[in-house]
Amino acid sequence: MKIVKRDGRIVEYDPDKIRIAIGKANAEVEQGARVSEKQIDEIIKYIEKLNKKRMLVEDIQDIIEEKLMGLKKYDLAKHYIIYRYTRALVRKSNTTDETILSIIKNPEDVQNDISRTRAKTIASQRDLIAGEISKDLTKRMLLPEKIVLAHEDGAIYFHDADFFLQPMINSSIVNIKDMLDNTTVINGKLIESPNGFQVACTVMTQIIASIASGQYGELTINTRHLAKYLRKSYDKYKTNLKEKYGQVLNDELIKKLSKGRAKDELISGVQTIEYQINTLMTTNGRDPSVTLILDLEEDEYIEENANIIEEILKQTLTGVRDSEGNFITQQEPNLIYIVNELNKLNGKYGYLTTLAIKCAQRRFIPAFVSSKKLNQCFLAEDIYIPYKDEHGNNIMEGRFNQGVVTINLPQIGLFSKKDENVFFEELDNRLDLCFEALMCRNHALLGTLSDTSPIHYIYGGISRIEPGEKIDKFLKSNYSTLSLGYLGIHELVRYMKNESEEEEFKYKVLKKLKDTVDKWRKETGLGFLLYSNTSNNLCKYFAKLDRDKYGSIKDITNKGYYTENYSIDSKNKMDIYEKLKLEQELGEKLGLVIKQKVDISHIKDEQKLQEIVDYAYYNNPIIQFERKMEG
Repeated sequence: MKIVKRDGRIVEYDPDKIRIAIGKANAEVEQGARVSEKQIDEIIKYIEKLNKKRMLVEDIQDIIEEKLMGLKKYDLAKHYIIYRYTRALVRKSNTTDETILSIIKNPEDVQNDISRTRAKTIASQRDLIAGEISKDLTKRMLLPEKIVLAHEDGAIYFHDADFFLQPMINSSIVNIKDMLDNTTVINGKLIESPNGFQVACTVMTQIIASIASGQYGELTINTRHLAKYLRKSYDKYKTNLKEKYGQVLNDELIKKLSKGRAKDELISGVQTIEYQINTLMTTNGRDPSVTLILDLEEDEYIEENANIIEEILKQTLTGVRDSEGNFITQQEPNLIYIVNELNKLNGKYGYLTTLAIKCAQRRFIPAFVSSKKLNQCFLAEDIYIPYKDEHGNNIMEGRFNQGVVTINLPQIGLFSKKDENVFFEELDNRLDLCFEALMCRNHALLGTLSDTSPIHYIYGGISRIEPGEKIDKFLKSNYSTLSLGYLGIHELVRYMKNESEEEEFKYKVLKKLKDTVDKWRKETGLGFLLYSNTSNNLCKYFAKLDRDKYGSIKDITNKGYYTENYSIDSKNKMDIYEKLKLEQELGEKLGLVIKQKVDISHIKDEQKLQEIVDYAYYNNPIIQFERKMEG
């Protein structure tokens, strides 16, 4: 018989646990009120004679209480109930005070937590304290106990615990065009459409700060919507110069001077974006997590857009100065560069892609997205489901993610002790937990009023619905998404199988995950997605928990981290093109899109990097350069 514990884990039935629990209650009552060892054996035999393949631990406890009452051991039954209740309280014990004091007195202890917060600052501590209170109430009152225990055991990670108390969404792709063109409101103040590029950049960063304060994950902005404002600046300079010096200067000189001033404003505006994003702090006590999409399209502002992309890449290549004055790679923003027919390497704007490759070689951003393979259909990185409005237009901006739950795949393998049947049975159990956890997220957001974050729902970030209106229509369809994250696929297959069987088993596991998410989407109509690009800190966190629980296992828990996606491990120095080809074939077979990592540790020749990006344009949706450290 298998026992289903409160956290959803399946364990072997152990009658000694029943003896211990009744024995502890026995010790609390007078001799005459106790049950004998024989009577305890009879209770155990009754449970076993039910011949059930599975039983909930709660059902076993209910049976014990009924049997004690049937034996007229009322006092003993009462003590057993008290024992059971006390154990439940222990599981729900409130450690908030201790944690909060630790945040204030020992901030260095929490700096390596999954949070990106700088724990020594007062503003960051305030956010961490609020997060601890939210986590405490979430664990004790708001989430089912089995989900809480699974989270604490490292079976799953419920990413939203710090913010579950409030109706905050995770990530969004901001409708910056609507907000800049049609005004917005920040802190109760009307922000009119900018009259030039510098003001547009300043307004955009204020929008970023306000949006980031009302959500806890990444926000994404397409910078091409700034192009019209660079044109406005040029036109303004041209008009002013003509009015003042039209009698002295000819048209060509006026145009040249206007371009020069617009160029200066372009540089200053991009610096504003860089400095503001890297220095401002949201009301969450941290700098915002921002992704900028560099997307060149054939429209009336294509030249301005190209100039903006070029300047962003140049300043990213240079880097930002640290407190000592040294140039370093900026933490924010992240960049996504769209490669299309206009800017492919032999295209008219191929010089932008050459510059993007130089930047990625040094700074490891941007990531390169092939419009030919992905058709620009993505939200942020890989959290996207196509959505069309009532006119059939594909809606990209104004979309958002409700939340993420990540499943720890290596732990299921360790639990199964390399038994494939046990593995897939337990995988089913934990996927059920993940589904329930994600539905908890969805249910918690239902009924949210637009007034909770006006910048999101009333003033254009996501929508322009009425004050006091519920956001439910965005939650009950695939307009927004719910993500099942996974990690550790390499460690799982390496533990479970011989090298010759690894790829086949990997495919079976990933297909199971993909089919499960597709089933959830079909059954609920909600935007469930499989998400492979999760936090490096979470990879370390899961690995540490599993090492503590299962010991140090070579190539599995002893490394101190798990891998975050299904990219083929290049341990055998596999040819880059072969690696990209095999990964893409697996992705297409599964119907998955992921960011493929390219290790450039041993590539110094820029021409080779150009060849890789050119190959990826025709064959791979998303690639990003990385440099793996030896050892």
